[in-house]
Amino acid sequence: MATLPGNPRMLKVLFVCSRNRLRSPTAEQVFESYPGVEADLAGLAPDAETVLDAEQVQWADVIFVMEKRHRSLLNQRFRIALNGKRVVCLDIPDDYAYMQPELVDLLQKRVPPYLR
Repeated sequence: MATLPGNPRMLKVLFVCSRNRLRSPTAEQVFESYPGVEADLAGLAPDAETVLDAEQVQWADVIFVMEKRHRSLLNQRFRIALNGKRVVCLDIPDDYAYMQPELVDLLQKRVPPYLR
């Protein structure tokens, strides 16, 4: 997991899913060593491994959510902190295991266009 506040020359990306156990940890693992990127992760559910907080939202340059409902929850809970933030919905359902090759492939196709 990335250490806040981070290197200002790096693009700070935050991956958000529900429980922070499968999709966002996979995304963080895939992109933590991506050139020019500093990655962090969190979940929106109360029982998430790392529950998303305002500090993480403020830290991020780009926030990737896995589903449209995550974007809605994010807007409800962190509307003020999201001011000016780019939020991208990856449309990846909760159908994958941690580091499942199909999930890694989807992430590698959908995330990089936003990292430029």
